[in-house]
Amino acid sequence: MDPVNFSERVKDLLKTELPRGEKVVSEGIDLGRSLKPGRSAFMNAYGVNSEAEYKRQCIRDRKIMYHCHIGMSSWNETARGLKYLHRSLASEGFYQDRAGICLDRRMALPPAMRRNAPAETGPLLENLEEWLAVGQAAPIQPHMGDFMIGFPASADNTVLALRAGVTTIGNLSQFFSHEAPGWRDTPFTAGETVKAIALMGALREQGTLVHSYLDDGLGALFTDCATVAGWAFLERYIVEELMGAKLAHCVGGLVSDPVKRSGWIFALQEIHQGDCVGSMFYGDTISFTRDFSWNRGVVAETLLWDILTQMECPTGHAVLSIPVTEAVRVPNAEEILEAQIFARNMEGVARRAHPSFDFSAPRAFAEKVVSAGRTVFNNALDGLSDAGVDLKDPVQMLFVLKSLGPKLFEETFGAGTPNPLSLRGRDAVVPNDVFEHSLRSVDKFRDSFASPDARSSLEGRRIVLASTDVHEHALFVIEQLLEISGVRVVNVGPERNPDEIAHAVGAENADAVLVSTHNGMALDYANAMLEEMEERNLSVPVFMGGVLNQKVEENEMPIDVEESLQGLGIRTCSNPMDLLENLVVMWKNGTDEAE
Repeated sequence: MDPVNFSERVKDLLKTELPRGEKVVSEGIDLGRSLKPGRSAFMNAYGVNSEAEYKRQCIRDRKIMYHCHIGMSSWNETARGLKYLHRSLASEGFYQDRAGICLDRRMALPPAMRRNAPAETGPLLENLEEWLAVGQAAPIQPHMGDFMIGFPASADNTVLALRAGVTTIGNLSQFFSHEAPGWRDTPFTAGETVKAIALMGALREQGTLVHSYLDDGLGALFTDCATVAGWAFLERYIVEELMGAKLAHCVGGLVSDPVKRSGWIFALQEIHQGDCVGSMFYGDTISFTRDFSWNRGVVAETLLWDILTQMECPTGHAVLSIPVTEAVRVPNAEEILEAQIFARNMEGVARRAHPSFDFSAPRAFAEKVVSAGRTVFNNALDGLSDAGVDLKDPVQMLFVLKSLGPKLFEETFGAGTPNPLSLRGRDAVVPNDVFEHSLRSVDKFRDSFASPDARSSLEGRRIVLASTDVHEHALFVIEQLLEISGVRVVNVGPERNPDEIAHAVGAENADAVLVSTHNGMALDYANAMLEEMEERNLSVPVFMGGVLNQKVEENEMPIDVEESLQGLGIRTCSNPMDLLENLVVMWKNGTDEAE
C-alpha cells in the first residue's frame, strides 16, 4: 500500500474511542496483586509452584515434555478422559505432563451471552466448581489456550483459570484473527485482553506464562516466514516490554517442512534473547489426510524432528503427538492415548539418533528468518509511530494491528524484495509452508476448474464464500479455483456470523453460498443461517463443506450431521472436485435445479 494511504488508514482507526492503555494496565496489575493462584494436582504431585518452574527443570535436565489436546462435549466427560489418560499411561510406565483443555468457543463471550450462541466442540465451564475441578481432575497440568486471553471474557476467564491452578494461559495470537461468536466490539476486547496480560504480568514471579500460538493468528496468514518472525518480535515487545508478562510462543501446526519445524525452535530461542520458555510445539496438521496410515508417517516424522530439536535446543516446548484421526473428527480418549504412547516410543528412536544428527540446516533457517524478522519488526514500529500510534499504549497497538490485518501488514512492513507480481507485492524471504500447501492444492485442481464444461456452467455466477471458524486457507483455495472458472467470488472471510452471510447474499445478489465449518456446530449454524436468509426473503442454493458435525450435550463427542444438513436442503461437499461437480450439475443449461 502507498505510505500515504497507510497513514490515512491508521489515522482513521485512531479516531475510534479506545480504553486508555495506562488505565487498563493499572487495573490488570491491581487485579493480579489481589489474586492468589491455586495449586493444581500436578503441582502437588511434582513439587513445583507453576508450570514455568517445571519447564525450567525440563530445560535444565533436557527432559522431553509431552502435551495433548482434549475436549469432550462436557466438562464431566473431559475430566473422565483426563483420568483415563493418566491411569492408562501410568500402567505403561509413562505420565502426561500437560493437557490443553479445548473449550467451547462460547467461553470467549461474557457468561450472560453464552447460552444463546451456537454450541461448538469442547466443554462449557458453567460454574466455579467446574473451573476449580480443571486443576484437580488428574495430576496432568492443564493448559488454557483457546478462547481465553484475546476475547471479551479475557480478564474474567484468566482469573478463574489462575484460581484453578492453570499458570500458562492464552491464546494472544487469536485476538488478531478470531472473533467470539456474535461479538463485534473490538475496542472492548482489546481492553480486556490488555487487562488479562497485565494481570499475568503482575504474577510473573509466580510463574505465569502468556501463551501465543503463532499458527492460530496472523502467523498462519502471512506468506513469508520472515513476517512471522517479525510478528513474534512484535508480540514479545507488547507482552514483555509494555506489560511485564512472560510470553510463551507456540508454532508448528502449519509447518510441514521438518527443517523449518526444527528451525523455528532455534529462531524462537533467539527472538526471546536466549530465554525462550515455550508452551508446546504443535504437530503438523496440513499434511494430514483421511488416510490414517499416511497420517502415522507424518506423526512419526514430526515427532522425530521435534524431540531431537528439544534435545539439542531445550526450550520447554512440550511435544504434541496428534492422533491420526484429527483431520476427520475430534479424537476420543483412546485415540489420544495411542498417540501419546507412540510419542514415548519415538523418543527412544530420537535419543539413539541424536548423536549423529546434523542441525546445520535448521540453524541456517533460524538465522535467516530472525535477521529478516528484525527488519519487519523495526519497519512496523517505525511505520506505526510515523502514522501516529502510541507505541507505549498496548490497547492502541492491539487494536490497530488487528484492524490492519495480515495482507496490509505484510505488504507494508515485509522484508522481501518488492515484486508487483507476488501475492503480497514482494518475494518471500522464506515462503510459509501453509501458503505453499494452498498453492499446491490450487494447482492440483486447476485444470478441472478451467475446463470448458466448468466455465460454461459457472462463468459470470456470483457466489458468497465464508467460514464459520478461523480456517481461512480453505477459503483461499476455493476462491482461487472458482475464479479460474469465471465465478465472481464474494469472500466475506472467516468467522462470519449467520446474519453477516445472509446480508452478503442479499447485498451481492448472489447465486449461491459456500460455507466451510469445522468446530462442531454445523447443524446449529445451518439452521441459524437459513432463518436469517428466510427473514430477508432470500432463496439461493447453500453448500457446506469441512467437518460436518455437531456438538450434542448428551454425547461425549460431536456427531456427524451430514444427512440432517441435506434434509434442510443444504448441499454437502467433501472436497473441491465434489463441489465443482455439484455446481456444474446444478447450473448446467442455466438451471438451478439438480438433475
